[in-house]
Amino acid sequence: MPLEEIVSPTPEAPDAEVAARPAAIEVRNVTKSFEIPLERVDSIKERVLHPLQSVETRRLVALSDISFDVHRGEFFGIVGRNGTGKSTLLKILASIYRAEAGTIRMAGRVAPFIELGVGFNADLTARENVVLNGVLMGLQRDDAESRVGAVIEFAELEDFADLKLKNYSSGMLVRLAFSIMIQSDADILLIDEVLAVGDAAFQQKCKDVFHEIRGSGRTVVLVTHDMSAVEQYCHRAMLLDGGDIVSIGDPDEVAQRYLRLNFAKPTGGQDDHPVAPDGAEILLLDAWLESNGERTANVEQGDPLAFEAVFQAPTEIPGPSFGFVITNAEAVEIGGFNVNVGLDDAIAAGQTVRVRAAIENRFAPGRYAMQCWVHRNHSFAEPLLVSPRILDFVVFGTDHTVGLVKISDQVELLFEEGE
Repeated sequence: MPLEEIVSPTPEAPDAEVAARPAAIEVRNVTKSFEIPLERVDSIKERVLHPLQSVETRRLVALSDISFDVHRGEFFGIVGRNGTGKSTLLKILASIYRAEAGTIRMAGRVAPFIELGVGFNADLTARENVVLNGVLMGLQRDDAESRVGAVIEFAELEDFADLKLKNYSSGMLVRLAFSIMIQSDADILLIDEVLAVGDAAFQQKCKDVFHEIRGSGRTVVLVTHDMSAVEQYCHRAMLLDGGDIVSIGDPDEVAQRYLRLNFAKPTGGQDDHPVAPDGAEILLLDAWLESNGERTANVEQGDPLAFEAVFQAPTEIPGPSFGFVITNAEAVEIGGFNVNVGLDDAIAAGQTVRVRAAIENRFAPGRYAMQCWVHRNHSFAEPLLVSPRILDFVVFGTDHTVGLVKISDQVELLFEEGE
């Protein structure tokens, strides 16, 4: 059966019109692995003295029997943590790697934008490389030469068109490569997140092009870690983990699963609790956050969040005050809370005190830290403990909050009749 007649059976595609189109890319039972040497042989001497010595290796499975379709005209995102097979899959689609098993069928000419400098000749000028890459992408030489002006103009390299590429900066190479890709009129575009190398102005230009491409009928496969790009451009998305397809379908849902997978374990950055010197009057024994009944260092936007800390007083502390402030990664104070006992009350020597607080989780995605102060006699002039960070945590999600916190859950627009 010709590929043009194959229709993907994926009913989860959110865009019904796109989902009904024939498949532009059909991947069936594709497997790819690499042999990783367990020992390094770095010197020529070692190779000469032991030419027949075998090197022990381990097998790394990059892709494990995966199957999916991409519809014609679909903007399809591929996401996953580092080392999960995303770039390997893209290189197989671009015929840079060969799959060990399975089949791939593609309808139309392909333009890959995978690694910076691939397909370029550093000793040729930008003009010459435009023609060379155009021919490699299937254009006739005359056609490729006729597009040189448009490519150079889009890349904003008019003043450097006759400069050899070995003298280009990485940003200039990115602009040239991206411009060649979009001017190639290829039916299928394979794009890795090498676009992140470009400057802010170039990245915005890429975004504008993505908006145009999304409705142009061209098929795009985008590998990225940028979940906002997935949600903004993609008709569907696929999440890879350990070489397997974890999820495929609605881009918002795939983006959420990607973030949950990334933040399933602590992301590091947490300091040890401050070590009190001998004779300290207050000790911080433990401090942590809870969400849904479990200790966590990563919490999803909107999930319940609670803070708990345990202190111990080696000696009696009259009128103790406890203060806590949450800051973001730039040390900007987001909010805080405090708790005091009565001025005439005290923590007895050897007594343990537990502070609990429910925190309303309205944070924007990002990293946050908890600061702590303890004073006696409710006086800032009598500090017992000052710690700029007793713990830190990450809030993740795709709800793009304006500012540092979400201040409203319900906003209404009401129309009233005039008098």
